[in-house]
Amino acid sequence: MSAEQGAAPDANTGAKDGFWREVVETAKTMGAAVALMLVIRVIVFQPYTIPSSSMEPGLVTGDYIVVSKWSYGWSRASIPFNPPLPGGRIFGKDPAKGEVVVFRLPREPDVVYIKRLIGLPGDRVQVVRGKVLVNGKPIPAEFTGPGHDHDSPERAVPRVVETAPDGRRYVTFGGSADGDGDNTDVYVVPEGMYFMMGDNRDNSLDSRWPTSMGVGFVPKENLIGKAQFVGVSWRAGADVMKPWTWLNLDGSRFLQRIR
Repeated sequence: MSAEQGAAPDANTGAKDGFWREVVETAKTMGAAVALMLVIRVIVFQPYTIPSSSMEPGLVTGDYIVVSKWSYGWSRASIPFNPPLPGGRIFGKDPAKGEVVVFRLPREPDVVYIKRLIGLPGDRVQVVRGKVLVNGKPIPAEFTGPGHDHDSPERAVPRVVETAPDGRRYVTFGGSADGDGDNTDVYVVPEGMYFMMGDNRDNSLDSRWPTSMGVGFVPKENLIGKAQFVGVSWRAGADVMKPWTWLNLDGSRFLQRIR
């Protein structure tokens, strides 16, 4: 072969170049997918798993819920891991009484809680013998018979249907007359804050307790979003570290709207 004709192409070199092009394209695709997922989680929806029985009977341990981020606008609380960004909210909207809200715990912002909004700024909230009063008036409530705790079936609880100001009706496990948190002082909700309570009234650490041990008042900028519906639900015993339990699902709770 003459010098003018040049050397023959190296097949191995071509194969290596093709391999690395594939690696780069795959990395770009994965990066775009991760970026899209992050945008969706920050701006649109974010899933959460219910870890406790404080919102029974509407939400039970193992429910995998979907939360809308746009409902109340966006703040640093909307972003995963709560980065140290400036305070305030973008396109902030006020939640309505009776909505189920996901928020960051004031004393420990890395921890996410879910409760029902009971009091808006300026409201006066009090619990008297298990009945919740807002501005001196009890939340309309109707006893519908006994029920049982999802996590502790031996525990009998009263099922009470409450009605929010907008007409939304939801079921709670009503408080007793003399349990912890069933008789409180009057809480005056400060400006820019909210008063939250769990639906399982005798089994919820919420705004009835001070920030040091419960929730206290929740700042507006701590709101993450509005709980919309249950996607799927795992029965007791399911564990992410035990793959053989992953299909231990409760189909009766799939795609249930959260009221």
